[in-house]
Amino acid sequence: MIASDFLSNFSEIEIAFTVYIIVISLISFVVVGLDKSKAKKGDWRVREATLIVLSFLGGAIGVLIGMVFFNHKTKKKKFYIGVPAIYILNRIMITIIGVYLNK
Repeated sequence: MIASDFLSNFSEIEIAFTVYIIVISLISFVVVGLDKSKAKKGDWRVREATLIVLSFLGGAIGVLIGMVFFNHKTKKKKFYIGVPAIYILNRIMITIIGVYLNK
């Protein structure tokens, strides 16, 4: 009952957008972990471009947390500078979208 009361404060699009951000972030985190695991074994790897695209699609926080948690890609400039920069862009876009949705 409390959850439904809380959710009633938000529109369906706001809830869907929030779920999207959470899901893409979780997927991004898992993909970083998968890539780290594959790197240790010398197996097939996830392309760096895939991680960057996931970041741009809203999963930058998942990639960033994955980088720290798995200690992966932390020495590559395009990741230790690029992903935080993309995260900042994500936050700006989320804020803009949030303002637009609340009109």
